[in-house]
Amino acid sequence: MTGTSMNRRRWQNFRRNRRAYVSLIVFCACFALSLFAELLANDRPILVKYRDGYYMPIFQFYSEQTFGGDLRTEAIYGDVEVQCLIVTGGLDACWDTPELLIEDARDGTIGDQPAETGWIVWPLIPYHHSTISTLDVPAPSPPDSDHWLGTDDTARDVLARIIYGFRLSVLFAIFVSVMASAIGILVGAVQGYLGGKTDLFAQRLIEIWGATPSLYIIIIVSAIWRMDFWLLVFLMTLFSWTALVGVVRAEFLRARNFEYVQAAKALGVRPLTIMFRHVLPNAMVATLTMLPFIVTGAIGSLAALDFLGFGLPSSAPSLGELTLQAKQNLQAPWLGITAFLVFALLLALLVFIFEGVRDAFDPRRTFS
Repeated sequence: MTGTSMNRRRWQNFRRNRRAYVSLIVFCACFALSLFAELLANDRPILVKYRDGYYMPIFQFYSEQTFGGDLRTEAIYGDVEVQCLIVTGGLDACWDTPELLIEDARDGTIGDQPAETGWIVWPLIPYHHSTISTLDVPAPSPPDSDHWLGTDDTARDVLARIIYGFRLSVLFAIFVSVMASAIGILVGAVQGYLGGKTDLFAQRLIEIWGATPSLYIIIIVSAIWRMDFWLLVFLMTLFSWTALVGVVRAEFLRARNFEYVQAAKALGVRPLTIMFRHVLPNAMVATLTMLPFIVTGAIGSLAALDFLGFGLPSSAPSLGELTLQAKQNLQAPWLGITAFLVFALLLALLVFIFEGVRDAFDPRRTFS
């Protein structure tokens, strides 16, 4: 069976697993939307028409002076005065009666005279994950028409933070999983294929490294350096790659004495070619069995570290930080309910997808 036909069979097996296939569609849709989070949730307009010009504040800096204001700092588009300047073409009266002028501009007139007015196209959610909203009630505020999932204890929109936090968690898990898998598969393949003293020496090192208290290391590092995304990815990769070594090593130890491997050696095929072209594909089922634990473990570890205060800064749109706020604000049950549902949906989708991938690579599994 050629590689193309084998991959086609695997894809067909995956599609027959309806739970995995539907989970893949839902997850890809959610992740694709989160990749465009700046277009979905932002306190900057997507498009602004001011006089005869068109502006895209979501991608570029514009000062208040651009729209007829006085300040050189970036325009605060949520202020009613700035909105009035945009829709009226920069009238000075916007500093006195902005609401009345905006209502007149919507009717196509300014005062008693007809006028061509500007307009603003806002994202679906007019709040960035860091936007501090002005509320009529104490924060955290319950869900309403402005904040569909309410706000946290610093008056930031929960839905906006979930969209950005979903993207952050998935990207973190992808980077950690890819890097940890590459290291773990390489080390396990070398150990299993070479065996002997190389295997024994590497096993002792892995046992020592696996016994290292990773949480203490992360706490120490966070006390020395300011934690950021890439530093946390590096630290999590350091302690995640050992999960795959055992299963890959076992598969290579079992397969290195198979007849096709011995025949390849007799024909002078290079060891790397034998390892990664002939032996590794047969070890993929066992490898994919462990991959869901790495992905979901990375997401859970990020949330746990943020919950404990040793992860990303509190300003980052973290799902773990939302969970911490739910713990600290028991009078705001929407925070805890939202965090639970997001985590449950995300982890369930990933587990179902990887179950389908694992079964698709297993030639013994068929689906009706």
